[in-house]
Amino acid sequence: MDDITQIKHNVFASLKPRGLHFCIHGISHSLPFVREYSGETFFSSFNYWSNIDNTTWGNVTYVNQSSGVSQNLTYIDPNTGHAIIRVDNTTYIPSAPVVNRNSVKITTQDAYPIGSLITIDVSHIPYGCSVWPSLWMLGTNMPWPNCGEIDIIEAINNLGLNQYALHTTPGCNLATNSAQTGVTLETNCSTAQGCLVQETKPNSFGSGFAQAGGGVFALQFDVSGIFFWFWQRSGIPASIFQANSSSNMDLSDWGTPSAAYPSSSCDIAQYFQPQQLVIDITLCGIWAGVTSIYDSTGCSGQCISNVIGSGSSLGNAYWDISYIRTYLATAFPSSTATNGTDDGSGSTTSIVYVQICVLD
Repeated sequence: MDDITQIKHNVFASLKPRGLHFCIHGISHSLPFVREYSGETFFSSFNYWSNIDNTTWGNVTYVNQSSGVSQNLTYIDPNTGHAIIRVDNTTYIPSAPVVNRNSVKITTQDAYPIGSLITIDVSHIPYGCSVWPSLWMLGTNMPWPNCGEIDIIEAINNLGLNQYALHTTPGCNLATNSAQTGVTLETNCSTAQGCLVQETKPNSFGSGFAQAGGGVFALQFDVSGIFFWFWQRSGIPASIFQANSSSNMDLSDWGTPSAAYPSSSCDIAQYFQPQQLVIDITLCGIWAGVTSIYDSTGCSGQCISNVIGSGSSLGNAYWDISYIRTYLATAFPSSTATNGTDDGSGSTTSIVYVQICVLD
């Protein structure tokens, strides 16, 4: 067995349910750095979709990389070095029975297993009437949601608060006594909306987020649970603010997560497989475009009216991302790590990119 095959074998073995677990959440533990998506190389590690929105049925056509570049829908801002991902807002689209506006959906070439940590520095999240952005994670190679889905940033229209969610097959639930600062909206992860938690910190989405200079979101994808954090620009913890593109990450100053999905009510290794990051923007669709929802999220008239015509109302429908950093603790449980805690000993680190989804 070659070294890479052995590493993959060890990682998949670590993802299987066991009686012993390790836990990073709530413990001063340094996670090794894996990869940074930023600057001129940001898009080189993503694949572009090239099809209509056939999952949330928005009024967009996702374009390939060459079209995204030529139409100025994906580029690196020459002044900030940030990655920009946007909806076309310059093409005139006449009214028709079916109309789509060009947009972008990209997926990382790498998939991240349990034990991963992700920090995302964002200056601007797409918002406005008809706009539905999402930065999320999805398992591969099996029908949704058999590999699990993790929604890190997602809201619609003119909402001001982000929502976190997990999507799974039946049996995974959000514990009613989770230690989190967010508000639980749904506990059953197999419902259409998933098990849902709303952020309570102000300015986590919409115009308020942009006016506050953005902020940082973080995800811990651990066998002990899945945890989300958000900090406004002025409140980013020192461990993140002082980090660079090669330093490890210490969670000890992160505080209580915004949303916490402990493994006590959802066996993470059973319901989630290695996850790829996805970034997209759709318009209208089965959430943002529903008339009753559209009217209650700061909009009036018809959602489609922002898709047809000049597109000038979509000026804020863009992502501005400084970086996405990923960390991976391939720490295999030791005989002394019990009851969901980690004694910090014997951890090894390997950079592993898994491209398949396996269910036992």
